[in-house]
Amino acid sequence: MIIIADGGSTKTNWCLLNDDNKKIYFNTEGYNPYFVTSAYVEDSLKKNLPEDLEFDKITEVYFYGAGVHNKEKADQLKVAMSTVFVHSEIFVGHDLLAAARALLGKSTGFAAILGTGTNTGIYDGNGITFQIDSAAYILGDEGSGCYIGKKLLTDYLRGYMPQAVRDSFWETFHLTPDDIQENVYSKPLANRFCASFSKFVYDNTDNIAYTHNLVKTSFTDFFKNIVSGYPDYKTLELNCIGSVAYNFRNVLEEVAEEFGMKMGTIIRSPIDNLVKFHIDNK
Repeated sequence: MIIIADGGSTKTNWCLLNDDNKKIYFNTEGYNPYFVTSAYVEDSLKKNLPEDLEFDKITEVYFYGAGVHNKEKADQLKVAMSTVFVHSEIFVGHDLLAAARALLGKSTGFAAILGTGTNTGIYDGNGITFQIDSAAYILGDEGSGCYIGKKLLTDYLRGYMPQAVRDSFWETFHLTPDDIQENVYSKPLANRFCASFSKFVYDNTDNIAYTHNLVKTSFTDFFKNIVSGYPDYKTLELNCIGSVAYNFRNVLEEVAEEFGMKMGTIIRSPIDNLVKFHIDNK
């Protein structure tokens, strides 16, 4: 049996694949090594993985995760997982590789992630060959749920948010400016906190022009600061994974057209396609 996992900063989707290719799905929280320690990951896995998981029969674990930018970060997760999956060979790779494999299989092309964070790269059918750094949630991550959430929170703090939206925001969250500042600057996992407000942007109908413009500005920044930096990007298709890309795909398509880039495939989560990739390439 093998396990395939797609790990974002907020949530990890797991699939157990038995010898007959029967699939069993389950979820845990996300394990971005920039925000959690090996000890934290080990403890969380032991508490949240299904109790009836037959660990002694799992021979391979393929974990693709946000924040796995180098060997040090991959090893940080691998150490934690080796204490849980003691009988398994463990592979830890970048979530962008998972996105590319899910979106493109063995074909070449451009792959992007727009979820809690942002990631993009050129894929040659085997690995990522060229990548522009998203600069993560403090310095960049344009177009992500965190970026959209930060813009919303900034408007709230500065009093730029339309009154109807502001009233709805207060009724939904009951957050004072001090509460927001504390969550962003004093508490852990500020990226998840900011990204959580992208759902409010999606659900809110009090001022559609305002929320549409907020999302469009975020995607425009994504194209201007990241996508347009890829050589000949207009000759590529925008293939994208993530809840933000999927939920706001009409706005994403609008901005892509303005930048002269064709739309490719947009899916919410890579796990099903990623499992298929591993079945096809056992």
